[in-house]
Amino acid sequence: MKNSLSKFAKTAGTALLALTLLSACTSSPAPGSGNGNTPSNTGAGKETGGTSEQPVSISIITEFNTPEAPGPDNPVQKEFEKKTNTKLNIMWTSPNSYGDKVNLILASGDMPDLVKVLDFNSSLMRQMVKQGAFWDLSPFLADYPHLMEYPESVWEKTKIDGKNYVIPSVRPLHGGPWMPIVRKDWLDKLQLEVPKTLDDLFNVMKAFAEQDPDGNGVKDTIPLLPRNDLGWAEGVLNHSNGKWKQVDGKLIDTTFEPGTREALEWLNKVYKAGYMPADYAVMKETQSEDLAKTGRVGMYPNTIEAIWRVQAELIKTNPEADFLPLSYLESDAGTYAPSSPGFNGVFLIPKSVPEEKVKKILELMDYGASEEGFTLACYGIEGIHYTVGEDGFKVATDQAFKDSVSQSSFGKIFERFDQYLWAYRTGMPKEVFERNKKIVDERQTHSVDDPSVGLISETWLKIGPDYTKKMNDLKTKIIMGQEPIEAWDKYVASLKADANYTKVIDEMNEAFAARKQ
Repeated sequence: MKNSLSKFAKTAGTALLALTLLSACTSSPAPGSGNGNTPSNTGAGKETGGTSEQPVSISIITEFNTPEAPGPDNPVQKEFEKKTNTKLNIMWTSPNSYGDKVNLILASGDMPDLVKVLDFNSSLMRQMVKQGAFWDLSPFLADYPHLMEYPESVWEKTKIDGKNYVIPSVRPLHGGPWMPIVRKDWLDKLQLEVPKTLDDLFNVMKAFAEQDPDGNGVKDTIPLLPRNDLGWAEGVLNHSNGKWKQVDGKLIDTTFEPGTREALEWLNKVYKAGYMPADYAVMKETQSEDLAKTGRVGMYPNTIEAIWRVQAELIKTNPEADFLPLSYLESDAGTYAPSSPGFNGVFLIPKSVPEEKVKKILELMDYGASEEGFTLACYGIEGIHYTVGEDGFKVATDQAFKDSVSQSSFGKIFERFDQYLWAYRTGMPKEVFERNKKIVDERQTHSVDDPSVGLISETWLKIGPDYTKKMNDLKTKIIMGQEPIEAWDKYVASLKADANYTKVIDEMNEAFAARKQ
């Protein structure tokens, strides 16, 4: 759940009161991208054996989604250090506490050399940029060819005041954001079709609740495990990707759209029927995933590749277990699969870092964006962490799991643009990967973009966290039946009469118009 921030203050104590940073979505590279032996074109990728130069110490904070964080003696980390002549001090932080940890670090001013912030619209981060707390990387980036291979649109979307203060945590443009994922083996057992509408989803949930799809003789299934993020239901009914939607050349706030109200009513119906956990709103990400791994969950909104973490556990005792990511959902508004902005979080370098070290950090990240570095980060060392079949598919070894080598550990730092990044997870068999690639392709044909990415309202930076928290709290209460749907109508009416809120809409449209020009 998002925290609130009434206003930005320069003091650490006030700033820490609670800025929200989005949790990490997981990421993954496509197994066909390189064999790990391609030489890098950047100096950071060159061997440093025999050099008299001392390794450059670089500290980094990032999140991880593997069961355990890699240790400082991890062989992949050692290989990165060897390839780039660095000594890495990586502050691996759980996704459950990542937002709070980064808030504390930003507010204190005592930052590592490379800071990953998951919320590009973070009020605190934006204010610190304006105050000169981070390097403008624009003059340097052209010297790093692999970083420049990121899509130009991603670099443009992540500019602040026309400058590149951040390195985007690059992701594919399609196939990534959360959508419902359904137990296909349960559908088959109950002779049900793959759901395409919200009504279909509800009927599938009802069958999962009443017809004992796991065959244990007990009505103990959990038809829907939301992970406390239910925005996809609003997206389906509004045909929108997030808070803003383009209509007739202007941005409109989907808060006011009928589909938002309809989604709340539908979710309340699901909740009242007992088809999702009563405490879903307070469950941590790791708690929901652990619950999914019990084998009792029928639908689990997630990213295409991240569900493999759950399925890999289930097939140990039930080889038929099969979570199928939906390609799209549809409503009267059209077909819907949310696109990605092409990044999920950003990296910043504090201005306290000397310029020569800034260049070394960029060399490190450039090597990570090369084919060789990307393969090392996400697959490890060939012959130790993976083998390559005749078809070029990389098969993870047991050592890869022991060393926490994954796109969800080192792949959270070292990233290369790959359209099928979200189709693969360490240990996934080729047939699942190939099916996921087809789902990515299908989602692209039904893709709905977020037109507001990269646009900023100065007023929203100040008031947004408070409004967002109040809005999300009310939505949760309505879903759980603690407030009637009429409370939403009253709240929407108050927003329409709120001068500050209407100013946000005006500012967003001014920014939208300026970008089009």
